[in-house]
Amino acid sequence: MAKPDRAPLTRRWLRAVALPAVLLLALEVYARGWGQGSDSLAPPTAAAVAFGRLVADGSLWEATSFTLRAALTGLALGSVLGVAAGVLLGSSRRAAAWSLLSVELLRPMPSVALIPLALLVFGFGLTMESSVVAFATFWPMLVMTQAAVRQIEPRWLEVAAALGLSRWHRLQKIVLPSVLARWFVALRLGLAIALVVAVTVEIAANPSGMGYALILAQQSLDPAQMLAWLAWIGALGYALNALAGVAEVRLARRFGEVAT
Repeated sequence: MAKPDRAPLTRRWLRAVALPAVLLLALEVYARGWGQGSDSLAPPTAAAVAFGRLVADGSLWEATSFTLRAALTGLALGSVLGVAAGVLLGSSRRAAAWSLLSVELLRPMPSVALIPLALLVFGFGLTMESSVVAFATFWPMLVMTQAAVRQIEPRWLEVAAALGLSRWHRLQKIVLPSVLARWFVALRLGLAIALVVAVTVEIAANPSGMGYALILAQQSLDPAQMLAWLAWIGALGYALNALAGVAEVRLARRFGEVAT
C-alpha cells in the first residue's frame, strides 16, 4: 500500500509559519539593535528565556489554570443558557417579540462594564470572573441558536407533530441536530471571547491568572516576561480553537451532518 504524500501538508505548514518567523526575526534584529535598553521591548530570544523561567518556577501553570477555569466555566454557563434561550426564542415568535427590546438593549453592552457590579456581588475570585465571561458568551450562543431554529424546515416539524412525537423527542431528533453546525460556529467564537474577556477582567480587576501576571510583568519593567505571556496566551487561543475544530468534525459525523 502506497504511503500518503506528505509534501502538500509540509508546504502548507511552511507557508503558515513563514510570516510569523519573519516577524520574529525582524523583532529580534530591531530589539538587539535600535531597541537596546528599552523598558517596553525585548527580543524574542529573551522572551523564550523568560518563558522557560515561568515554566520552571510553576507560575505559568498556576496562572494558566486559573484563567482557563474561569474562561471555560463562564463559557459553559453562557452556552447552556444561550442555547436554551435561543431554542425558546427561535421556536416561539411570541416569546421572541416579548424579549426583543431586552435582548437588543443588553446584547451591545460591553461585558467589562459589568466588572464593578460583579465585584460588588461576588467579590474577587473565580466566580466574579466566570460571571462576566458567561455574560459575554451568552449572546453569540443565543443569536446563532435562534437563527438556526428559525431556519429549520417547517415540514420536518409538521411530520414530527403528525407522528405524535413529544416536544423532547422533537428537540432531540430535529432541533438539536439542525442547529449543531451553527452551535459550533458560536462555540468557536465563544472560546475566543471567553479567553479575551477572562484576561481582560484579570488585567482590570481580578488579582489572579494570566492577565494579572501580565500586569505584574509590566509594573516590574520586564518586557521579556510580558512578551512571553502574550505569546503563551496566543498559543492557548490557537490550541483551544484547534480542539474545538476537532470536536466539531467528530460530532458532526456522529449526527450525520457535514461540518462547515
